[in-house]
Amino acid sequence: MRQYFVYIMASERGTLYIGVSNDLIRRVCEHKQGVLEGFSKKYGCTKLIYFEETEDVLVALEREKVLKGWIRKKKEALIGTMNPGWIDLSARFISER
Repeated sequence: MRQYFVYIMASERGTLYIGVSNDLIRRVCEHKQGVLEGFSKKYGCTKLIYFEETEDVLVALEREKVLKGWIRKKKEALIGTMNPGWIDLSARFISER
């Protein structure tokens, strides 16, 4: 059974990055280490603040597309359902790796 994740990373200033991965821990580590060129590196999006999991890659890709189309206020409300304090959720499982 495969797992796919739609996730939201944030910078210290609140810039948001939305992505998809089949290995959330690896991907978050890549963001933190700055090895991924592009938007998240440019804006320092290194805090995992939200994620969803699914077994269907097409569902994950469609969900990513939907979330990217939302206005910021709606994204913030979604993040608040899981993580109202916008703490870095990766701290709990990256240290376990």
